[in-house]
Amino acid sequence: MTAPATPGAAGDPAAPVQSAPALPGAHALFDPDRLAAALDERLAGLADARAIRDATVDLLSRARAEAMADIVAGLASHPRAGRETVRAIATLTDATVRAVHHVATCHLHPNPHPTEAERLAVVAVGGYGRAEMAPQSDVDLLFLAPWKISGWIESIVESMLYMLWDLKLKIGHATRSLDECLRLGERDMTIRTSLLEHRRICGDALTAETLRDRLWPELFERTIPEFIEAKLAERAQRHKRQGGQRYVLEPNIKEGKGGLRDLQTLYWIAKYIHRVDRAVELVDLGFFTRDEHATFWAAEDFLWAVRCHLHLIAGRAVDVLSFDMQVEVAARMGYHDTTGRRAVEIFMQDYFRHATRVGELTRVFLTALEQRHVYRAPLLPGIFRRRRALRPGFTEKTGRLTIDAPDAFLTDPLNILRLFQEALRTAILLHPDAMRLVAANLWRIDDRMRHDPEAARIFLDLLLGHGNPVRSLRRMNELGVLGAYIPEFERVVAMMQFNVYHHFTVDEHSIQCVAALSAIERGDEQEDLPLVSAIMQGPIDRTVIYLATLLHDIGKGRPEDHSIIGAQIARKVCQRLRLAPEQVELVEWLIRNHLLMSDVAQKRDIADPRTLRDFAKAVRTRRRLDLLTVLTVCDIRGVGPGTWNNWKAVLIRKLYQQTADALDNGLEDVNREQRVDEARRSLRHLLTAQGWEPRSIRAETQRHYDSYWQGLPTDTQQVFARLLRGIRDDEIRIDLDPDLKRDATRAAFALADHPGIFSRLAGSLALVGANVVDARTYTTRDGYATAVFWIQDEAGHPYAADRLPRLRRMIERTLAGEVVPREAFADRDKVKKRERAFRFPTHVTFDNEGSEIYTIIEVDTRDRPGLLYDLTRTLAQNHIQIASAVIATFGAQVVDTFYVKDMFGLKLHQQARRDALERRLRQAIREGAERAAA
Repeated sequence: MTAPATPGAAGDPAAPVQSAPALPGAHALFDPDRLAAALDERLAGLADARAIRDATVDLLSRARAEAMADIVAGLASHPRAGRETVRAIATLTDATVRAVHHVATCHLHPNPHPTEAERLAVVAVGGYGRAEMAPQSDVDLLFLAPWKISGWIESIVESMLYMLWDLKLKIGHATRSLDECLRLGERDMTIRTSLLEHRRICGDALTAETLRDRLWPELFERTIPEFIEAKLAERAQRHKRQGGQRYVLEPNIKEGKGGLRDLQTLYWIAKYIHRVDRAVELVDLGFFTRDEHATFWAAEDFLWAVRCHLHLIAGRAVDVLSFDMQVEVAARMGYHDTTGRRAVEIFMQDYFRHATRVGELTRVFLTALEQRHVYRAPLLPGIFRRRRALRPGFTEKTGRLTIDAPDAFLTDPLNILRLFQEALRTAILLHPDAMRLVAANLWRIDDRMRHDPEAARIFLDLLLGHGNPVRSLRRMNELGVLGAYIPEFERVVAMMQFNVYHHFTVDEHSIQCVAALSAIERGDEQEDLPLVSAIMQGPIDRTVIYLATLLHDIGKGRPEDHSIIGAQIARKVCQRLRLAPEQVELVEWLIRNHLLMSDVAQKRDIADPRTLRDFAKAVRTRRRLDLLTVLTVCDIRGVGPGTWNNWKAVLIRKLYQQTADALDNGLEDVNREQRVDEARRSLRHLLTAQGWEPRSIRAETQRHYDSYWQGLPTDTQQVFARLLRGIRDDEIRIDLDPDLKRDATRAAFALADHPGIFSRLAGSLALVGANVVDARTYTTRDGYATAVFWIQDEAGHPYAADRLPRLRRMIERTLAGEVVPREAFADRDKVKKRERAFRFPTHVTFDNEGSEIYTIIEVDTRDRPGLLYDLTRTLAQNHIQIASAVIATFGAQVVDTFYVKDMFGLKLHQQARRDALERRLRQAIREGAERAAA
């Protein structure tokens, strides 16, 4: 399907649709004259109406199938030619409607001498009226009569509809007179919009022309402000329903922000006011420049191509680019994997770039309407507040900041940065005219400017000097200024991270992180984030933390580890910004290690002294610890809504406090014996306060091994003391407690120890939909198992009190052998369809150095409900004792970490033993994945 050499119409409602190159001659059979002749020949001699309809449908069905195959083949060979495809489908639909009309008027209900009242025009409306049809689009028809609908017209309409329905077309239709169209259009905005895009297909030309001649003087011209207001309100509501953001990772390409409907809204408004039939006419009217129209054209062509592929893949009308669809559409459109990036990520980056440009076009268009006094923007918040005086070169226009003298402004490229600085200083939003000027002159931001000390001073002032840099950063990013001034950042603009963990593109995630940081610094998060709020109020290097936060993911999308390459890139950026060598080193260290604290807190047992000592050695100073803690919190909070929770807050806070103590008091204080003694002392005090006798307290503090004392908080040890008190060998005791401070329910179990108990407990919890985030299991000296799991519901919260009885019953049934987890998972352990396209290669690592007494086994793979059960069952079958398990979930990916010993209480030192165990773990993962995919 060969793309046209120059941009043209966005849909010409007044003219017949031209045949598209995808259809050689619009398929020979669908030539109007030949088609009518073929039908006449086929229907000759048939008198029965049903037989005539059946013969017509049979001929047209086969011909349409051949023609549609031509269109699909054309799209396959030219997979990004969206406009030609939708016009080819409209051409095919036009021919079909004309053929059906011919049969109805010439064979079923011939009327050689119709009266004036029996004139009928068949008119396309809506998207079909624009001659834009995706493969599964509705066919919206208006059967138009000059006056009252006659019996003959009703017969024609009925016969046409039956044949169109038999052709399996989705028909939206209305039968109205001219007066009814005007009257209903007055009352109903949807009808009015559909009439705006009407186009005659066949039938009486005079009736159709009369409608066109009456619409503007009798309806449209006197309701322009009303129409604009309604369409913009409709647009706002549509965006709200679709999530309100351009970077929704599963966007609706039709209704979402920056989608097809936004482009159509611009066209509707322009047509309503000026009767334009082609988008290119907006250039002549002064709404767009030639380059802006080319942007309109490219965005529309791309979005239509995506929509056509979606419809063909699904076999139905689908407009949501779900994760599974994204992979297939990317492949159909010719995207390929590159080193470090998947084809789907490159495709989605193109999509988000087009969506951003659609937003820019909307701003430009609305500004032009304002200047022509046909639209007034809503008053901006705070417009009547006292403002600071503007600096020379800037002026205020309709409540927005713009440029006084564009030619003088452009003589100094630094003025581009000064514009955003002035907007932040005065708290005035930028005028679209100013944004338009900036976007057209990005080429002026060259290497000379990037190395200019004054440019660095202005940029750092933007970042640090006004309390909330996010508004300017986001606008600079959308207009391309941020990527022009920091070219290394341009690479991650609109870059999608193809997983369900990250809610935003890389650039938007970085800006969200800066937003989180500035909110913390302003004191907005004092109650929820007391630790990092206190750090930000102290003697912290703001330049370092803000730059590290903005640049921490700048290495994404490359084959190397993004932390390492990102640190190298950030060093160059910071040197251009004239930071002191010490600050450059610190930013570089933070970016290289920006995942360290999160990984240790979420993937390791921070109660293990070796873990704490190794982390403290990596951090080395309180200054680094403070900065890394702030960056870690902002990074997690910038991932998306609901990612940060109290569980993560407790882990980060605990790791910070213990590391700070170790750095202040010396690493020699971090030892097992000291922790055991402190834990016993704390429990002794607690039990004494509860009235326990000294003899019972002594028995309780002596029945556990040292690992128990260092691995559990005192309140949990107190629960186990109560559960174990007087327990019988055949008894299972359970305590379920919603812990709101940790955003998790604590499930504690005490029972006689036996092999595989950890696995059975994990299976019973998974069967009720519980997500395990942490687990510990210990054996007492007298042969009892004490296991504690911290679990969350499907939404990542503690289980509600009314759900605990069911949770308890399932656990009891599983432990009693009434429910076998492996069998029960057969129907539940399924991967969601939308998540099947994610690639999470399995990694199994063994670490004998990270703990003094345990081997650490880390399994990184795709998550599913029965995974933890499969892994723990495999370990139990291989006589591996699990002391603790830490589970970190990142969307559809999970990292399960186990602290283990062999059956003799030793680490797994033998390489052959580790290799054999890894093979069995991988086999369990593979078999479970195959079961889930079945």
